[in-house]
Amino acid sequence: MLRTLARFRTLFILLGLLLALTVSLHGVDALWWLGMALVVAGFVLFFVRSGPSDAAPVVLRSPVEGRWVPVNSPADKVPSHGTHELGQTYAIDLVHVPDGEWSATRSWPLAARPDTFPSFGRDVLAPADGVVVQASGWQRDHWSRNSWPGVLYLMVEGMVFRQLLSLLTLSAGRFVVGNSVTLDLGDGTYAVFAHLRRGSTRVSKGDRVRAGDVLGEVGNSGNSSEPHLHFHLMDRPRPLAAAGLPFAFPYESGGEARTGVPGGRRPFTTAAGAPAR
Repeated sequence: MLRTLARFRTLFILLGLLLALTVSLHGVDALWWLGMALVVAGFVLFFVRSGPSDAAPVVLRSPVEGRWVPVNSPADKVPSHGTHELGQTYAIDLVHVPDGEWSATRSWPLAARPDTFPSFGRDVLAPADGVVVQASGWQRDHWSRNSWPGVLYLMVEGMVFRQLLSLLTLSAGRFVVGNSVTLDLGDGTYAVFAHLRRGSTRVSKGDRVRAGDVLGEVGNSGNSSEPHLHFHLMDRPRPLAAAGLPFAFPYESGGEARTGVPGGRRPFTTAAGAPAR
């Protein structure tokens, strides 16, 4: 029952805000309290898993090629991003690191142009055959926010401004994920690719794609600290009521070929032609 209710967490918040903010119109104090209760319940449900927890991982090919570092990986914790909202229970962030190590934050510069990062402009690939159910690419690529002051600003902007804007416009987190593509992979599985480069999406709603086709390029749109790819699977096309699904793909790390989810911020590589679903 609780997992079913968790699917509608965002709707609880929207209804609660509607009741609370219109108290001057209906004049019923009890509805204001009901509205606030719904808002609180909605935020609490952000941390409740929605949908089944024992689903087998969906095996795909990697959505990127080359050498990458996994950040906020479901191999390290679930939910990987600290919330089950928008079907991102098993989401992963991928940062392109051609060589050397990767650091989450830096002291200087306070911000940098997105095109100074190796990830920016890297191809994002379809991990399996599918049909495009959503594609957008008009949001700007902002400067980085991976300095300590930038991270604090990112948290405020992402958790308050972008989240509230998405709620008020009923956009299912559009301003959080930035430019994005959603694919229907069949069998109730939908793949989300977020924070894409402005104007880089090469597909439109209704297009059929094959595994390995280029969908767009890595960008820094939405709630993003630096250019990277946010990828996750969910069980329905609308994120407002979707549950996250686990996934796995072939990769190489530490000299070993594996199939699973990379984690621990350990670099891994993938190559063209890796097995697809």
